[in-house]
Amino acid sequence: METPQTLLIMTIGAFVLGWAVAKVSNYFGNRLTAKERDPRDDRIRALEAELRIARTEGEKHKEAAETRDKEIEDVTRQLDDAGIHLQKQEELIQTLKADLKDSVKKTRELRGELQDRAAENLKSEVKLREVETELSVAQASTDMLATGVLDYSMAPGVEATEEEEEEGPRIQRSHS
Repeated sequence: METPQTLLIMTIGAFVLGWAVAKVSNYFGNRLTAKERDPRDDRIRALEAELRIARTEGEKHKEAAETRDKEIEDVTRQLDDAGIHLQKQEELIQTLKADLKDSVKKTRELRGELQDRAAENLKSEVKLREVETELSVAQASTDMLATGVLDYSMAPGVEATEEEEEEGPRIQRSHS
């Protein structure tokens, strides 16, 4: 029974001793290789680190550039849409200006025609009043003659006939 236990202890001891020797030799080996290290290796490691950093920054810049390109495309599309909309608005404005010009021309023509008609209407009203006035004067004269109020035979310079003298004097109204 002692042999397997001793064997087990020796195996564990050998393992621990090997591990300790490896650590010590590694320690001294690294010290010696650090002193013997080539400066070009350090430069290569530094360049590799800079390359990794540059690639990372390059990818970030590339993503930012792609984002800006998309934004530029969106803005360009919006500008194109705005240009098309602006062109349609300009066409609409030109159409409305032409319509307005035609409307103003027609309005002026109608206004002139309306003024002509108003002038004709005014002339007609004046003539109508003159005719009404003449008619009322004629009507009044006819009424006065019919009633005998107006007698031209009594007027100075007119000689009365025998019949009129027999009837007697009539009331004479003065003309004003």
